[in-house]
Amino acid sequence: MKRMLLVFIALVSLSFSAFAAVNLNTATQAELETLEGVGPVKAQAILDYRKKNGGFKSIDDLNKVPGFGDKTVASLKGKVAVSGSAAATTAAPTDSMAKARAAKAEKAAAEKAAADKKK
Repeated sequence: MKRMLLVFIALVSLSFSAFAAVNLNTATQAELETLEGVGPVKAQAILDYRKKNGGFKSIDDLNKVPGFGDKTVASLKGKVAVSGSAAATTAAPTDSMAKARAAKAEKAAAEKAAADKKK
């Protein structure tokens, strides 16, 4: 039982980071650093751009951030979002996304438990 609970918790935590698009307008430096190819310097550059310009209107605005070129921006598409602004965001999409991810993780945990039970 404890093992199954630990598997469930691990799957839920992984699903949040694996399936969530990082919002360029609300993400913290730590959240930005979870993106492949974005380290502390690039994350700080995103935060500085956001502070100076009031947020991103599109993902292509990343081209205006020092250290980001076409290749980096292309590799981040699908992993980042720009809904909302740095000042205000709506909680509804985030809540529904979190519920969907939790349901998916719960299903995966149940499948894993069933597979373990067969062994």
